Amino acid sequence: MRKFIFIILAYGVFILLLLEIIVRTLHLHKETPLRMIDERGVERWMPNQSGISVTGNRKQNFSEYRINNRGYNSYREYEPIMDSLEIAIIGDSFIEGFHQHYYNSLGKMVENDLSGIQVYEYGYGGYDLADQLHLIYAYPEEFSKIDRIVVYLKYPEDLKRGKYNVIRDRVRLQSGIYPYLKKSKLLVYAQNIGLLDAVKGFVKNAVNTLRGNSRSGVTTTTKKSEDLDQIYLENFKSLIAEYGFDKNKSVFLLDKSSLPDAFQEYLDNQDYAYIDYGEILEKAEDDVILLYDPMSHWNDLGRTLIANQIADWCRNQFK
Repeated sequence: MRKFIFIILAYGVFILLLLEIIVRTLHLHKETPLRMIDERGVERWMPNQSGISVTGNRKQNFSEYRINNRGYNSYREYEPIMDSLEIAIIGDSFIEGFHQHYYNSLGKMVENDLSGIQVYEYGYGGYDLADQLHLIYAYPEEFSKIDRIVVYLKYPEDLKRGKYNVIRDRVRLQSGIYPYLKKSKLLVYAQNIGLLDAVKGFVKNAVNTLRGNSRSGVTTTTKKSEDLDQIYLENFKSLIAEYGFDKNKSVFLLDKSSLPDAFQEYLDNQDYAYIDYGEILEKAEDDVILLYDPMSHWNDLGRTLIANQIADWCRNQFK
C-alpha cells in the first residue's frame, strides 16, 4: 500500500513538473507588473517595468506592456509643458491596454490620427470614477498643463462609491507568501483561466461553515434598479463636488445606451460633454471585442473606431 501511494505521489509530482515546463516554454502565463500606492494616495504600477500580458487559455492574445516613468502603460514618457498640446485619457483596463502591444495602444492610435499632439494614457485595471477624479485632483501641477482630458466612464461599474479611499488589498498581495506562489507559472496560468475559482469557493464555504457563518437558508433583498440608479447618480454628484470636473477641457468617454434616462438627462442638463462610443461599436460590421476575454475588452477594430471618435472630438476642440 505504501509503495502504491509513493508511486501515485511520484507520478503526480512528475505531471506537475511537466505541466510547469510546458506553461513556461509556451509562455501561457501572464506577467503582472508590481503595484504601488504613491505618497499622494494614488494606486498605479511601479515605474519602469516591462513584460508580456497573455489573455485566453491558449494564448489567444499575446502582447507586450511597458510601464513608463509615471507608472502607466505607454510607449512614451509623460512630460507635459504649457507650449505643446497634450491629451490625457484616464480609465481602467480598457484604457490601460494590456490587450494590445504598448506601441499600438488606443492613445497611439489617437496620436496617429492627429498631428502635433501627444496623448498620455492614465489607464490602470480596476480604476473607477473615484480613482480617476482623485488622480486629477492629486496632481494639479501635471493636469493643469494638459489641454484636454478624456475620462472613461463605464456605467454602472465605475459609480459604486461616492468617495475615494485607498484600497490596499491588491498591493498586499505582493507581500507574504503570494510572491513565492507566483514563481510557479503553472499556478499563475491556472488562476488566470479560472481553474482555481472552484477551489477558492470550496475553501471559502468550508471556512464559513466551520465558523458557523453558513449562508444556507438566508434570503437577501436587493434594491430595485431604480433605487440603484439613484444611488449611482448621487455617487456621481458626490465625486464631482469633492474633486471637481473642468467642463472646459474635460469630456466623458461612455456608452450612452448603458445609461438610464435620469442619468443621461442629468448630464445633458448640467452641460457635461461626452463621447458616445456605443453606437459606432454597435454598427460595426465585425466583432469589436476579444471574444475569448471574459471582460470583453476591445479588440483592434474596437480600439480603432473609438480612437477615431476621440480624434474627431479633439479636432473640433483645437480647430
